[in-house]
Amino acid sequence: MRYVMLIAGDASLTMPEEEQAAVYEKIGAWFADLGAKGKIVGGEELQGADTATTVRLNGGKTLVTDGPFVETKEIIGGFAILECADLDEALAIAKSWPSPHSVLEVRPVVDHSS
Repeated sequence: MRYVMLIAGDASLTMPEEEQAAVYEKIGAWFADLGAKGKIVGGEELQGADTATTVRLNGGKTLVTDGPFVETKEIIGGFAILECADLDEALAIAKSWPSPHSVLEVRPVVDHSS
């Protein structure tokens, strides 16, 4: 079963450049390891929330605004597509995420193939 793991963090937090580089190195190794095992089948880092555009649909009317969908300090920074036997395995993978300041949301993907 496929799951999407949304990766969010507090946009107001900053860390020294060396520490950030070390975290990114760990994240790269995490993706490489789980990708080699067939547990991550896709994913990307997203550009900053300041590049987001939100489209709201309301009864045939549309409103396009700059910025992320919600007003919050936590922003979605990327996602991973996981291939797992069940939710427990997906959660175990999420718990192994190497960045210390993250919020991870795991959701099953709807299978439209049948």
